[in-house]
Amino acid sequence: MENEKTGRRKVVYVLLSVLVAAGIWLYADLTSGPNGAPQTQTREFLEIPIEYLYESTLTDRGLMLVDEDTDRTIDLELKGTRWSISSLDRAHIRVTASLFDVTSAGVQRVNYVVSFTDSRFGNNAIQREGASISMATVNISELYSRTIGVSCELVGNVAESYSAGQVELSHTEVEVRGLQEDIDPISYAKVTLDIGDSAVETVTQNLELQFYDQNGQILDKANIHSSVESVTATLPVFVTKELRLVVNFIDAPGCRARNTEYFIEPATIAVSGDATELKNVETLVLGTYKLTELGTTASESYTTTNYLIIPPDGCTNVSGVTRAALRIRFEDMTSSTISTENISWLNLPEGKQVEALTGSLAVKVFGTEADVSALTGEDIVVTVDLDDYSAASGTYTIPAEVTVDKGDIGINGLYQIQATIRESTEEPPPEEAPALGDEPADEEITG
Repeated sequence: MENEKTGRRKVVYVLLSVLVAAGIWLYADLTSGPNGAPQTQTREFLEIPIEYLYESTLTDRGLMLVDEDTDRTIDLELKGTRWSISSLDRAHIRVTASLFDVTSAGVQRVNYVVSFTDSRFGNNAIQREGASISMATVNISELYSRTIGVSCELVGNVAESYSAGQVELSHTEVEVRGLQEDIDPISYAKVTLDIGDSAVETVTQNLELQFYDQNGQILDKANIHSSVESVTATLPVFVTKELRLVVNFIDAPGCRARNTEYFIEPATIAVSGDATELKNVETLVLGTYKLTELGTTASESYTTTNYLIIPPDGCTNVSGVTRAALRIRFEDMTSSTISTENISWLNLPEGKQVEALTGSLAVKVFGTEADVSALTGEDIVVTVDLDDYSAASGTYTIPAEVTVDKGDIGINGLYQIQATIRESTEEPPPEEAPALGDEPADEEITG
């Protein structure tokens, strides 16, 4: 049994030795000559396409490359090591010719360059055999040009209750250039806009131009150069929609929209406009309304404010109504006058004494019945800022800020405190200054 295993190993070793020797021989045969020098082999590649560069530059110069009398392929004879040349496929070969320096019409010669798309064949691994001049013949012609109209064919339909406007094209005319025999048959250019079934919004598409003869037959545009390759087509889709009229209320302390009863006449209007723009629009804002303008007491009658109805941009008011009226009143509103002695000072002057001659201040407040009835003088704070009186002495009437710490209460009017400012070492005057009246200086509503 052991002899049998030993025999099998010998057979494997022999086969491996043969394979290695064959590989070495093959490598040497493909890469080296008789004296160890690289062994080359020549191979012919027929009808390799020539790729012409900068044809658009020719067009900008009023020229074009004509197929007739122009070399479109080239036969190449290439050489390299047997290994490289046997691995080379025609798909690896690229032949390019630049038209950048061509500035005139006529049959002429331009240089072409042979390169390889696979790096294995670069760095002179593959070389051309024989030819020392690499030139191709090109036929350059002057371009013939015309201006033709562009039309749009519409496919599909809009949804029920929607309507479509006219198709808008980014270009209604284009310039076409080429050989006269290719340009003369063109009657018009056309694009096709497919809006699908039941379109509900404006459709915009970038569409490729097609060229047609006078019989409506589509033409091959391979030799037609257009000033634009595509046209943007837009089909506006319109919808008529009811919009609810609204007013933006400006709240203030004691004056809240939740405490009002109001209605707008008319409640809605119908507008027609772009379906895309109106897609998510449900309301139309007439304007703003400051609730402090309603006063400080509830009323059985409504206050009326008129607004001009301005439809959204690009839309038409189809209702025929141009003005709307807001009728509004407070459902629950009362006012009261409450006295407070809760007076505090800000920015007291250093080294000075301040004496309030106004001991109690009557404040007019307003709000809901519940909020006003629950209010006491302790809930009202009168704050006097003496920042502008740091160097003053004597008796002054100073503006006061009134705030309420309880409920949703508005303050009616502007308020002042009379105070005397003196140095800390001064004796108070023998008689008190007359007290300031309790009435507010102004009946204006403040928030």
